[in-house]
Amino acid sequence: MTRDSSLDLLVLHAVRITGFADTPVIARRYDLDAATTTELLHDAEARGWVTHTSFAGSGGWSLTEAGRAENERQLAAELTGAGGADEVRDVYRAFLPLNALLQRACTDWQLRPAAGDRLAVNDHSDRAWDARVLDELTSVGQGLTPLAGRLQEVLTRFRGYDTRFTTALALARSGDGSRVDRTDVDSCHRVWFELHEDLIATLGLNRNEEP
Repeated sequence: MTRDSSLDLLVLHAVRITGFADTPVIARRYDLDAATTTELLHDAEARGWVTHTSFAGSGGWSLTEAGRAENERQLAAELTGAGGADEVRDVYRAFLPLNALLQRACTDWQLRPAAGDRLAVNDHSDRAWDARVLDELTSVGQGLTPLAGRLQEVLTRFRGYDTRFTTALALARSGDGSRVDRTDVDSCHRVWFELHEDLIATLGLNRNEEP
Protein backbone atom coordinates (compact mmCIF):
# COMPACT_ATOMS: atom_id res chain seq x y z
CA MET A 1 0.00 0.00 0.00
CA THR A 2 1.26 3.46 -0.88
CA ARG A 3 2.35 5.46 2.15
CA ASP A 4 1.38 9.09 2.71
CA SER A 5 3.95 11.41 4.25
CA SER A 6 3.36 13.54 7.32
CA LEU A 7 2.92 17.28 6.84
CA ASP A 8 6.03 18.19 8.82
CA LEU A 9 8.11 15.84 6.67
CA LEU A 10 6.68 17.27 3.46
CA VAL A 11 7.44 20.85 4.45
CA LEU A 12 11.02 20.11 5.51
CA HIS A 13 11.58 17.94 2.44
CA ALA A 14 10.17 20.60 0.12
CA VAL A 15 12.78 23.01 1.47
CA ARG A 16 15.49 20.49 0.68
CA ILE A 17 14.52 19.58 -2.85
CA THR A 18 13.75 23.14 -3.93
CA GLY A 19 17.06 24.26 -2.45
CA PHE A 20 15.99 27.81 -1.68
CA ALA A 21 12.40 29.02 -1.95
CA ASP A 22 9.91 31.22 -0.16
CA THR A 23 6.80 30.03 1.62
CA PRO A 24 4.33 29.99 -1.32
CA VAL A 25 6.71 27.84 -3.40
CA ILE A 26 7.26 25.47 -0.48
CA ALA A 27 3.49 25.14 0.00
CA ARG A 28 2.83 24.53 -3.70
CA ARG A 29 5.45 21.80 -3.94
CA TYR A 30 3.10 19.30 -2.30
CA ASP A 31 -0.16 21.26 -2.62
CA LEU A 32 -0.17 22.13 1.06
CA ASP A 33 -2.26 24.73 2.85
CA ALA A 34 -0.33 28.02 2.98
CA ALA A 35 -1.16 28.77 6.63
CA THR A 36 -0.17 25.27 7.75
CA THR A 37 3.06 25.49 5.75
CA THR A 38 3.91 28.84 7.35
CA GLU A 39 3.29 27.44 10.84
CA LEU A 40 5.41 24.34 10.20
CA LEU A 41 8.24 26.41 8.71
CA HIS A 42 8.34 28.62 11.80
CA ASP A 43 8.28 25.53 14.02
CA ALA A 44 11.23 24.14 12.04
CA GLU A 45 13.00 27.48 12.31
CA ALA A 46 12.57 27.43 16.09
CA ARG A 47 14.17 23.97 16.16
CA GLY A 48 17.11 25.21 14.10
CA TRP A 49 16.24 23.11 11.05
CA VAL A 50 15.59 25.90 8.54
CA THR A 51 16.61 29.51 8.14
CA HIS A 52 15.04 32.34 6.17
CA THR A 53 17.28 34.82 4.40
CA SER A 54 16.51 37.85 2.25
CA PHE A 55 18.56 39.79 -0.26
CA ALA A 56 17.99 41.96 -3.32
CA GLY A 57 14.28 42.18 -2.59
CA SER A 58 13.68 38.44 -2.45
CA GLY A 59 13.92 35.80 0.21
CA GLY A 60 13.59 32.13 0.90
CA TRP A 61 14.01 29.18 3.21
CA SER A 62 16.95 26.79 3.24
CA LEU A 63 17.96 23.84 5.39
CA THR A 64 20.57 24.08 8.09
CA GLU A 65 22.95 21.17 8.67
CA ALA A 66 20.74 20.11 11.57
CA GLY A 67 17.70 20.34 9.30
CA ARG A 68 19.34 18.22 6.65
CA ALA A 69 20.14 15.56 9.25
CA GLU A 70 16.57 15.67 10.59
CA ASN A 71 15.14 15.42 7.08
CA GLU A 72 17.26 12.35 6.36
CA ARG A 73 16.23 10.80 9.70
CA GLN A 74 12.55 11.33 8.87
CA LEU A 75 12.97 9.97 5.35
CA ALA A 76 14.78 6.85 6.55
CA ALA A 77 12.08 6.12 9.12
CA GLU A 78 9.37 6.70 6.53
CA LEU A 79 11.00 4.39 3.98
CA THR A 80 11.47 1.67 6.58
CA GLY A 81 7.85 1.99 7.62
CA ALA A 82 6.72 1.75 4.00
CA GLY A 83 8.83 -1.36 3.47
CA GLY A 84 9.98 0.04 0.15
CA ALA A 85 13.74 0.45 0.53
CA ASP A 86 14.63 -2.33 -1.92
CA GLU A 87 12.22 -0.99 -4.53
CA VAL A 88 13.50 2.59 -4.29
CA ARG A 89 17.11 1.40 -4.48
CA ASP A 90 16.29 -0.64 -7.58
CA VAL A 91 14.61 2.36 -9.20
CA TYR A 92 17.64 4.49 -8.34
CA ARG A 93 19.95 2.05 -10.11
CA ALA A 94 17.74 2.26 -13.21
CA PHE A 95 17.65 6.05 -12.87
CA LEU A 96 21.42 6.54 -13.13
CA PRO A 97 21.80 5.65 -16.87
CA LEU A 98 18.89 7.99 -17.64
CA ASN A 99 20.61 10.65 -15.56
CA ALA A 100 23.69 10.42 -17.78
CA LEU A 101 21.51 10.84 -20.89
CA LEU A 102 19.72 13.83 -19.35
CA GLN A 103 23.01 15.53 -18.51
CA ARG A 104 24.32 14.99 -22.03
CA ALA A 105 21.13 16.35 -23.57
CA CYS A 106 21.22 19.49 -21.41
CA THR A 107 24.89 20.04 -22.30
CA ASP A 108 24.05 19.68 -25.99
CA TRP A 109 21.24 22.20 -25.57
CA GLN A 110 23.69 24.70 -24.13
CA LEU A 111 26.72 23.97 -26.34
CA ARG A 112 27.16 23.14 -30.04
CA PRO A 113 30.80 22.46 -30.93
CA ALA A 114 32.07 24.44 -33.89
CA ALA A 115 35.31 24.39 -35.88
CA GLY A 116 38.05 25.46 -33.50
CA ASP A 117 35.73 25.76 -30.53
CA ARG A 118 34.28 22.62 -29.01
CA LEU A 119 32.67 24.71 -26.25
CA ALA A 120 30.82 27.09 -28.55
CA VAL A 121 27.49 28.28 -27.16
CA ASN A 122 24.47 26.83 -28.91
CA ASP A 123 22.69 29.76 -30.56
CA HIS A 124 19.81 27.43 -31.53
CA SER A 125 20.11 28.27 -35.21
CA ASP A 126 20.65 24.59 -36.08
CA ARG A 127 17.15 23.19 -35.88
CA ALA A 128 18.32 19.65 -36.59
CA TRP A 129 20.71 19.79 -33.61
CA ASP A 130 18.00 21.05 -31.27
CA ALA A 131 15.48 18.52 -32.61
CA ARG A 132 17.92 15.73 -31.79
CA VAL A 133 18.29 17.03 -28.24
CA LEU A 134 14.52 17.13 -27.80
CA ASP A 135 14.30 13.58 -29.13
CA GLU A 136 16.88 12.51 -26.53
CA LEU A 137 14.83 14.16 -23.80
CA THR A 138 11.77 12.34 -25.10
CA SER A 139 13.60 9.05 -24.65
CA VAL A 140 14.57 10.08 -21.13
CA GLY A 141 10.93 10.91 -20.38
CA GLN A 142 9.80 7.55 -21.71
CA GLY A 143 12.27 5.85 -19.39
CA LEU A 144 11.15 7.98 -16.47
CA THR A 145 7.45 7.07 -16.71
CA PRO A 146 7.66 3.48 -15.43
CA LEU A 147 10.19 4.43 -12.75
CA ALA A 148 7.95 7.21 -11.47
CA GLY A 149 5.07 4.75 -11.38
CA ARG A 150 7.05 2.37 -9.22
CA LEU A 151 8.15 5.14 -6.85
CA GLN A 152 4.67 6.48 -6.27
CA GLU A 153 3.49 2.99 -5.41
CA VAL A 154 5.85 3.18 -2.43
CA LEU A 155 5.42 6.83 -1.36
CA THR A 156 2.76 9.23 -2.60
CA ARG A 157 5.15 12.19 -2.38
CA PHE A 158 6.93 10.86 -5.48
CA ARG A 159 3.87 11.59 -7.60
CA GLY A 160 4.11 14.11 -10.41
CA TYR A 161 7.70 13.92 -11.60
CA ASP A 162 6.81 12.20 -14.86
CA THR A 163 3.92 14.52 -15.69
CA ARG A 164 5.95 17.62 -14.83
CA PHE A 165 8.77 16.41 -17.08
CA THR A 166 6.36 15.65 -19.93
CA THR A 167 4.75 19.08 -19.57
CA ALA A 168 8.11 20.84 -19.64
CA LEU A 169 9.16 18.88 -22.72
CA ALA A 170 5.91 19.71 -24.52
CA LEU A 171 6.48 23.42 -23.82
CA ALA A 172 10.05 23.11 -25.11
CA ARG A 173 8.81 21.48 -28.30
CA SER A 174 6.30 24.31 -28.74
CA GLY A 175 9.15 26.82 -28.76
CA ASP A 176 9.86 27.68 -25.12
CA GLY A 177 13.54 26.76 -24.92
CA SER A 178 13.73 27.78 -21.27
CA ARG A 179 11.81 24.61 -20.45
CA VAL A 180 14.81 22.48 -21.31
CA ASP A 181 17.44 23.70 -18.88
CA ARG A 182 16.46 26.80 -16.93
CA THR A 183 16.50 26.34 -13.16
CA ASP A 184 14.06 29.14 -12.31
CA VAL A 185 11.12 27.51 -14.13
CA ASP A 186 9.70 23.99 -14.14
CA SER A 187 12.06 22.80 -16.88
CA CYS A 188 13.14 19.27 -17.75
CA HIS A 189 16.41 19.95 -15.95
CA ARG A 190 14.68 21.43 -12.88
CA VAL A 191 12.28 18.51 -12.55
CA TRP A 192 15.11 16.03 -13.01
CA PHE A 193 17.30 17.80 -10.44
CA GLU A 194 14.50 17.62 -7.87
CA LEU A 195 13.91 13.92 -8.55
CA HIS A 196 17.63 13.21 -8.24
CA GLU A 197 17.80 15.07 -4.93
CA ASP A 198 14.66 13.27 -3.76
CA LEU A 199 16.14 9.86 -4.49
CA ILE A 200 19.50 10.43 -2.85
CA ALA A 201 17.85 12.06 0.18
CA THR A 202 15.40 9.19 0.54
CA LEU A 203 18.19 6.62 0.32
CA GLY A 204 20.65 8.59 2.45
CA LEU A 205 23.20 8.86 -0.36
CA ASN A 206 25.64 11.55 -1.48
CA ARG A 207 25.81 12.92 -5.04
CA ASN A 208 29.60 13.05 -4.80
CA GLU A 209 29.75 9.32 -4.15
CA GLU A 210 27.69 8.28 -7.14
CA PRO A 211 29.25 6.01 -9.78
